[in-house]
Amino acid sequence: MGAIFWYGNLDAPEIEKVEIDIMDVEILSVNKVANTAKLTVTFLVKNPSETTFTVSVISYELYADGEFLGSGQYSTADIAMPGRAIFSSGVEIPLKNTFELEKSEVNNEIYQIVLDDEISSFKAEGVIIVESAWSTIEKEFDTST
Repeated sequence: MGAIFWYGNLDAPEIEKVEIDIMDVEILSVNKVANTAKLTVTFLVKNPSETTFTVSVISYELYADGEFLGSGQYSTADIAMPGRAIFSSGVEIPLKNTFELEKSEVNNEIYQIVLDDEISSFKAEGVIIVESAWSTIEKEFDTST
């Protein structure tokens, strides 16, 4: 039994090499009645290791010019591994997520600056969950545009 556990964790150091960067944040749509905006948050995930993996979850907090906008989550946890994006060695794949910004949850000024596309930088910090055939790891990240 111990040999199975040991063998199953051989991938962990390799998949911990995963790299994630926030590439872009774009306005997808604005609902002026509900005072909400949908943003597309694009993360670039890179595999510098020799081990193939998939990404099941990216949980993150999003900031605009240092102001907290809210929390978001990209998830393929309900999709079987063969149906997810496959990160083979050296691959970089952009993963997009829809983030809902609610005016009632943020400062009115920062909400309008986001809608006017006048943000100088976005920051995301959180956790990415990466899975190989044998291992699953959680890695914290902090990235800015």
